[in-house]
Amino acid sequence: MDKDLFDKGLATRREVLGAEYVDNAIRNADDFNREMQELVTQYCWHEIWNRPGLERRTRSLLNLAMITALNRPHELKLHVRGALHNGVSKDEIKEVFLQAAIYCGVPAAIDSFRVAKEVFQEMDR
Repeated sequence: MDKDLFDKGLATRREVLGAEYVDNAIRNADDFNREMQELVTQYCWHEIWNRPGLERRTRSLLNLAMITALNRPHELKLHVRGALHNGVSKDEIKEVFLQAAIYCGVPAAIDSFRVAKEVFQEMDR
């Protein structure tokens, strides 16, 4: 692990997903999953999310579509929050899921709508 790249990735990860969630994930890492947390933080959150080719908002839209296609509700929940932090509107999230319904399948899109609605309700509290 490169400490400088990890720290840059950690800053980005906190900005997108929220410091509380990220700090908890890092704090709860153990001998089994610590290297995975380091890999995700350095590689995903620095090497990819900090690239100049796409703005964070666009990366969030792409993630919502891809995570819907993969039908990964836990990750989707995190990235719905991240998308909102990155300036994506609820209507834009809805449009991503409608598009995904056609190309990825209705069941995956229905799950994504359900997960996003839970996130919206949690954030409105």
